[in-house]
Amino acid sequence: MLQTRLVLERLRADLPGVDFETIEIETPGDADLRSDLRDTPPDFFTRTLDEALLEGRIDLAIHSAKDMPDPVPGGIDWFWMPDAGDRRDVLVGSLEPQVIGVSSDRRTEYARKRFPHAVRKPVRGHIEERLRQIDEGTFDTVIMAGVALQRLGLEERIAEWIPLDKLDSPEAQGVLGVAFRRDDRRIGAIRGLYVKTAAFVGAGVCAGHLTVDGVEALQAADICLYDALMDEDVLKHLPEGARKVYVGKRRGAHSRKQEDINRLLCDCVRKGLRTVRLKGGDPGIFGRLAEEIEALQGLGLASRVIPGISAMQTGAADTGILLTRRGTANGFTVMTPRMKGGGLAPVGKAARAALPVVFYMSVTVSKQVADELIGKGADGETPCALLFGAGTDREFTLRTNLNDLANAFDELDEEVRALPGLFIVGDIASYEFDKLGPLAGKQVLLTCSEALQARAAQAVSDFGGRPVSRPLISLKPLQQAVHAVRDAADYDWIALTSPSSVRCFHQTALDCGMDLRQIPKIMATGPGTARALANVGLGCDLLPEQDFSGEGLLKAIGSRLKGQKVLRLRSAKAGPELAEELRKRGATVKDCVLYENHLVEYEQQARFDAVFFASASAVESFIANWGTTALKDKIILAMGKPTARELAKHDLKPDITPRQSTVEGAIAALAFHCAGRKISDD
Repeated sequence: MLQTRLVLERLRADLPGVDFETIEIETPGDADLRSDLRDTPPDFFTRTLDEALLEGRIDLAIHSAKDMPDPVPGGIDWFWMPDAGDRRDVLVGSLEPQVIGVSSDRRTEYARKRFPHAVRKPVRGHIEERLRQIDEGTFDTVIMAGVALQRLGLEERIAEWIPLDKLDSPEAQGVLGVAFRRDDRRIGAIRGLYVKTAAFVGAGVCAGHLTVDGVEALQAADICLYDALMDEDVLKHLPEGARKVYVGKRRGAHSRKQEDINRLLCDCVRKGLRTVRLKGGDPGIFGRLAEEIEALQGLGLASRVIPGISAMQTGAADTGILLTRRGTANGFTVMTPRMKGGGLAPVGKAARAALPVVFYMSVTVSKQVADELIGKGADGETPCALLFGAGTDREFTLRTNLNDLANAFDELDEEVRALPGLFIVGDIASYEFDKLGPLAGKQVLLTCSEALQARAAQAVSDFGGRPVSRPLISLKPLQQAVHAVRDAADYDWIALTSPSSVRCFHQTALDCGMDLRQIPKIMATGPGTARALANVGLGCDLLPEQDFSGEGLLKAIGSRLKGQKVLRLRSAKAGPELAEELRKRGATVKDCVLYENHLVEYEQQARFDAVFFASASAVESFIANWGTTALKDKIILAMGKPTARELAKHDLKPDITPRQSTVEGAIAALAFHCAGRKISDD
């Protein structure tokens, strides 16, 4: 019940328009307190809740994730809530026990090695019951999950935390799991807020052919499911601690069945892991990409694809056997003689003629090409598509058939027709992947500085959106700030309130030859600034716990700066208000403008559904570039009061102001906003 309250409190906070009623249902594990847990069925703690879900008496069930059966019953889906507790086990009671209570084989084996002379007995009951058995002398010691005691406020009963290298625990220990009916789109939409979009990455055929986008996806991964037929050096891009799981297939030697790979992929996403599915070459060419994406889609889980350089492209470049050569070959056919199940497929003229065709540099003459194909015997109902601006924020796809192509093409906007495009003919043109996740393929314009773009783009991708990168401000350090930075050692504190100020301070300090060991204590407003400090090897000595703003910093400071000297370093746009408030608290403050924000100009307006403004300067630059009308019918996400005030100057109001003034918190707020709309619409 406590864990249920914890989950519902979070859901209510994140989705204020949605409420929940709690219904208590006893499970077999609640009623049977005598059976040894090592001999109980997998659904011992979930069976009656699963039945209630399938009968429609409840809409979701909260579990300790380690109690959930694998697999769950048909018709039920699940996910893990983020921010799991400590998964270590603990000893409660004496550290020299005669009788020790255990509830699993792994705990029994640990007790046998750690306390070889102690008697090991099975223990049952909820946490308070187990503690009572210790207090009454039934056991001297019991091994328990530490997180359970923490959540109940009983941490003082812990005698010792057991390191994971001494007693490993299940991956799910400390995690709270949510089960729901698979066809309940409302809970599916809620799940999208707490899981991350899976990334399919093309590894190319050698490490040097991995794209920049692919590298960035690997660097952010929690787990990577990787194939054979690739250079395993690409795995070096994974962060330390990320899990690597080989799921490759070679002829006659499949490490896993395809359905098992599909399930593993879906499970990783449902656990909230940032999952990369790494495929050799390009994932869309004979890589079973459709099967794996469709497995995710069947559960309403979002994915994105990062193309790779295929063996076909690499071989052509290496050998000089170019697939197109002016005057010799104006196209090529790609096929496999392998059928589903391993048999041989026909490769004759008729089989080749039935393959889809991709025409390059053909958009303007696509109508004539369609007429010629029909004249040579092609069925006029054959699906076809025009793909414009592939991979850009202006991407647009026209799906039709050969008969209707001419009329459909004439109805296109001139702006779309002007884009580079491909003409695709064949049944493949009728297929389309669903846009899932809370952002469901929405294009989110990111106007923040270059330094914040990668984090913002990753957050948008995690929620199933498409980041559109347009930094609208650039930062220029001021020469006049050099003297203040050089004399920083004369102060007790430096106040830095944005990642940009950290980067400009660090660069200025290096440029003027400052000894970084002399830098005084540093105060910051939020985790983004603290992270920027850590990235340049500097610490943060004062940080608000919750309210990541100037006001939050002032609350955290209280009266501790009385009589202290503070160097306030800021942008020209930030204003002197923080310095003035620090003076009111008794500090001696030098308020120094460290850098200026310069507007960035773009010739062409980006296409977007939502826009993220992280500063007032970005608002200024946007309006200077494209005017206020460009924001009509767009979702406006504004971080910070100065940003909202700048919008108000132009009679604009943000649709979303995040509770947390961080890039990740802002994009999460956008996802919650979109998910709330979807839940209401459903």
